[in-house]
Amino acid sequence: MQVDLTRGSVLKNIAVFSLPYLLSYFLQTLYGMADLYIAGQFNGADVISAVAIGSQVLHMLTVIIVGLSMGGSVLIGRAVGAKDESKVSSTSGTMIVLFAFFSVALTVILLFCVNPIVSLMSTPRESVKETELYLTICFSALPFITAYNVIASLFRGLGDSKSPMFFIAFACILNILLDFVFMGVFGMQASGAALATVISQFASVAVSFFFIRKKRSGLNIKKEDLRLNKGVALSLLKIGLPVACQDGFIQVSFLVITIIANRRGVSVAAAVGIVEKIISFLFLVPSTMLSCISAIASQCLGAGEWGRAKKTLLYGTCIAVGVGALFALLGNLFSEAAVALFTKDADVVRFGSQYFRSYVLDCIVAAVHFSFSGYFCATGLSLVSFIHNALSIVLVRIPGAWLSAKLWPDTLYPMGLAAPLGSLLSALICVAVFLCYERKKKFRNYSAS
Repeated sequence: MQVDLTRGSVLKNIAVFSLPYLLSYFLQTLYGMADLYIAGQFNGADVISAVAIGSQVLHMLTVIIVGLSMGGSVLIGRAVGAKDESKVSSTSGTMIVLFAFFSVALTVILLFCVNPIVSLMSTPRESVKETELYLTICFSALPFITAYNVIASLFRGLGDSKSPMFFIAFACILNILLDFVFMGVFGMQASGAALATVISQFASVAVSFFFIRKKRSGLNIKKEDLRLNKGVALSLLKIGLPVACQDGFIQVSFLVITIIANRRGVSVAAAVGIVEKIISFLFLVPSTMLSCISAIASQCLGAGEWGRAKKTLLYGTCIAVGVGALFALLGNLFSEAAVALFTKDADVVRFGSQYFRSYVLDCIVAAVHFSFSGYFCATGLSLVSFIHNALSIVLVRIPGAWLSAKLWPDTLYPMGLAAPLGSLLSALICVAVFLCYERKKKFRNYSAS
């Protein structure tokens, strides 16, 4: 079902689009959190570390796929705003074909790279075998993970954020049930968590295909649309590739930090893994706002409504920053209790609490550059997002984490500060680019008049 986001209250449009999207992100994040939580109830730090490391690698791949597919969402959103139905269909068909080839090729490559990846992650010796099993099973199901995210992007480009929410809700419930069955009843450890994820993703894709075939989804894709249109594919990649690289760089920084933590022992590795899961949950709001701003602004720009696009950016940023500030406050007040939900190990709780109290400040600063990244995607300036994230990671995040590990080996609090400091650099770059872009746009309009 297509939804016109170019009319009515901007705040209402943000709420109508973002709330189902937020719930979808929440449910998707529950995949990894449920795996980690249930693994902690039936296993020790070795399996917790294996699930944390394996799910982090899988999460990195997922966000890269989501970032790449955002190019399709933006193009479809512009076509919807311009009332161009044929462009909606051709873009959707090209996107499906492109990602089908991509997912198969990536699956083959990753299955050959399981051992090098586990080694690269400096996985604790006690967790190596379980991590390898987790990754092998999950990599085998990468086409299903890709298919779900592509379908979700197609719907969101149409302005429909509710349908993907229902697909992922079904899969999430199934995943949690299977986690208890595989790990609790059959004692399958990390491989049980991976199987639960794989089966749930397959079920999600099956349900979404059934919905498309049996109901009016707004996706009117004909057989002739299922081909690789070179022009559409290049436009899709031009927008999506920088976003994918941006998200990939962010995840790489997380992985590097995980490697640094892994070298400090299994307790620190488990603590960092748990906090990363909690932070990924809290980052649902800025991630949702990025996609929300991108989708709404894309339709507005397709309809020539530049003022509404900028107002969407303003309102979205204020909402994300406000919620981030609340998370930062609560995170500092209840850090130990949050980490203790996942483990009873006193050392893991102590290290995790230190790391969480500083890391959670990133919820405030990251909200700014996430919101601007969504706007830049809609305007075709997604390369800016890649650049500011790359600079943040290379200049601040990774060096900061490494230095803090060397200078303060007995605490993880300084290590957690690397993330918000890196986000601060990104936010400053985003604001500067936005102001320059607006100044040039006004100058062009003035010259044309």
